[in-house]
This record gives sequence, C-alpha cells and structure tokens, in this order.
Amino acid sequence: MAKKLVSVIVGGAGGRMGRTILKLAHEDPSIRIGGAFERADHEVVGRDIGDLIGSKPLHISVHPDLRECIDRGTVVIDFTHALATEQHLEIAYEAKRAMVIGTTGLSKAFVNRLQAVSHKIPVVQAPNMSVGVNLLFQLVASVAKALDTRYDAEIVEEHHRDKKDAPSGTALELARLIAEARKIKLDPNVIYGRHGVSEPRRKGIIGIHAVRGGDTVGSHTVSFMSDGERIDLTHRASSREAFGYGALYAAKFIAKRRNGLYNMRQVLGL
Repeated sequence: MAKKLVSVIVGGAGGRMGRTILKLAHEDPSIRIGGAFERADHEVVGRDIGDLIGSKPLHISVHPDLRECIDRGTVVIDFTHALATEQHLEIAYEAKRAMVIGTTGLSKAFVNRLQAVSHKIPVVQAPNMSVGVNLLFQLVASVAKALDTRYDAEIVEEHHRDKKDAPSGTALELARLIAEARKIKLDPNVIYGRHGVSEPRRKGIIGIHAVRGGDTVGSHTVSFMSDGERIDLTHRASSREAFGYGALYAAKFIAKRRNGLYNMRQVLGL
C-alpha cells in the first residue's frame, strides 16, 4: 500500500521563509504541496510555485487568501506575522485543519486563544523550529537548574536587519526557561538592554540583548557568568533550511496527532 502523503498549505509564500519551506516540501517525497498563499498586494500572488522555488511549473498558483486554498491541504504552515497568523488560525479552526505556527511576536491573548482552539484542531506552535535550537532550550534549562543566582544569566541574539520583532521569540523562550528553572517570575526579573541604567547589576536578573544587521539568519548565545568562571551556550543558524526542515517535520507529526497544542520538543521527542 502506498504511503499517504502529508498535504501542506504554506503561508507567506513570497517571503524568504515561505520559499524555503516550499522548496524543501517539493523535494520531500513524503510531502505534497496542496496550496500556498500570500497577502493580496504581494507581487507573487498568481504566480506558479515552481517559479518561486526555481523548479519546473507545479501548476499550483499562490493565492491572495488562505480561504481560497484551505480545502487543498490538511496542514497549514504559517511563518507570517502576528496579526496575520491570528486570522489564519481562525480560518484553519473553521475548516478543521491542523496548523504549524512558527510566527514570533505573538500576543498573550493569542496564546490563550491557541489553548482554546487546540481542543478542536491539532496545533504545533514554537518560537523556533530548528532541531539545534530545541536542543539549546533543553541544555539551557538543565544548566540554569544546576546553577544558582551567583551565576549571572545573559542572552544575546542576532538577526537580519529586516526582522520586525525584538527580542526574538527564541530569546524570550530562553529567558522563560531560565526563570522557570530558578523558580522565579520572568517579568520582574528580566531587563532588555541597559540604556539609562545607572546602577550595578542586580542579583538574579536575566539580561536580553537584540542585535540587528546584515543578512544574519539567527544567532543566540546564553552566558552564565560568576566570579572565576563562565559558561557560554551558542546556536548559530547559517541557513533558513534548519527552520524549514523543522516545520515540515512538525507537519508530519501533527498530521497524525489528535487535537491538542504541541511544542517542538514534543515533536522531536526531547
């Protein structure tokens, strides 16, 4: 019996991440591209997907709205932007389609909505879908649990000049994991940069710093520093393919799951 393909619908088809996912999906024998969409005023609307990824025509055009192609796949992959993702979730919910959400900068209200919607559809939501970053999450949580607040925790993240949200969702998740390991609340114990700060570093504070420039795909370093020693944990992405492979892995995972909200560590069995 032939293996059933996972049919995906890819959002943000004209963006760098969308094109990367489409290219990898086209090359994956266990994936079928059911559809793709972009905002209505984008130049790629109406173009063949093959034209976007440098392949022969696939006879699948980019749609201006998810509603136009929602029936052509079983899993919607969304790496767009926060406000658009909110709309796409509701469309997927109405059509009972699974979702993989890699969009960052999501509001707390939206995360709460995800919890409610996931009772009716399966969703994978993660601030970063690369295997390496999710291993970094696990390592940072373990190190933070082993070290007390004599070790100052600092996070530095770097991304390309066009990234809209700062700090990155990955940096925020790293900070959350450190706070959780130390059994403290994050909000009163985090500082974003230090402009205007005129006092020594307070014990237990978690620092986050965002760097933007060039075409940097993504870099995150977490440092634990004390008197006499320092531990640095770093992940650097040199290609968006790392995130694209993770998104497709998540799509295959969620296509076989019951309703619920999943993260990438669950997807990867970590």
